[in-house]
Amino acid sequence: MDKNAIPTSLLERLRDGMVIPAMPLALDHRRQFDPRRQRALIRYYIDAGAGGLAVAVHTTQFEIRDPQFNLLAPVLNLASEAIDAWCTYRHTAIMKIAGVCGRTAQALREAELAREAGYHACLVSLAAFSDDSVETMVAHCREISRIMPVIGFYLQPAVGGRVLPYEFWRRFVEIENLLAIKVAPFNRYYTLDVVRAVCDAGREKEVALYTGNDDHIVMDLLTEYVLETPAGTRRTRMAGGLLGHWAVWTKRAVELLEEIKRTVREGGAIPPNLLTLGEQITECNAAFFDAAHGFAGCIAGLHYVLQRQGLLEGIWCLDPQQRLSPGQQAEIDRVYQAYPELNDDDFVQAHLSEWLE
Repeated sequence: MDKNAIPTSLLERLRDGMVIPAMPLALDHRRQFDPRRQRALIRYYIDAGAGGLAVAVHTTQFEIRDPQFNLLAPVLNLASEAIDAWCTYRHTAIMKIAGVCGRTAQALREAELAREAGYHACLVSLAAFSDDSVETMVAHCREISRIMPVIGFYLQPAVGGRVLPYEFWRRFVEIENLLAIKVAPFNRYYTLDVVRAVCDAGREKEVALYTGNDDHIVMDLLTEYVLETPAGTRRTRMAGGLLGHWAVWTKRAVELLEEIKRTVREGGAIPPNLLTLGEQITECNAAFFDAAHGFAGCIAGLHYVLQRQGLLEGIWCLDPQQRLSPGQQAEIDRVYQAYPELNDDDFVQAHLSEWLE
């Protein structure tokens, strides 16, 4: 599948910038897949204004691939069908992105599954290549790109990623069937490596940059990168976000991105209130993602917010050891109370019964 097979309107929206939540996995009290709640979540994201949805990624729990659960294909298929059905009902369309993991043989199988299920692109994790060379990793990504369009992924080392040097990104961005890169190392230096590689390759107008730095969302989106390259000055920005953080309070995330894009279009000084808002959002993220405990409760934290809103029945994960850390619930409750304008509880309550039908 070539990237030119994707509807032009979706490609334009991807490059212009959109909110792409990383989809959590809905489970019932027996830790069994809950299709009804999963569909409700998907309907929520579409109605909130998300431009895309990332499925089978870290937030969806990598354990869906384990033989004891065997949930990768069921989750990919249900999500794709649910997206198509609700988009048809709402007369809209969003980009469907599937996470692809593992060594090359596994990753190719997963890419084939995603293509057959109707996804537009795959987000390629390199966590399984912890000790491999740049050449090996680039060759791996090229193989996947022959099956479907790819989105690069710089996953932070704290949750299983590895340091990916500038040399990797400079070669990676030469892949023709490349759509975008999710930049999520939670590190300014590593983020700049990706930006510089895209600009040095002269692909800053083709390859969309998406922040995955949940600790730096607003500043990433407000910043214009101006870099000197061998071919002259290049300018680029983070177009939007592909974020676990945006799996909750998604309606407000859509409004935030539109406000930032409007500010950028108008030019001039950045309003101080946006800078303040950025730090408040980072404080909320610290609670959701459990920064105090090395991100141990990051998935359970998102589940807790969705449970509070009624979208999920509970905070269960496939791995019983993935749970809220000590004090994490109280910390989420604190930021909920401190920044009530950042949640979208009113929007959820107005539509929840319809999404759960």
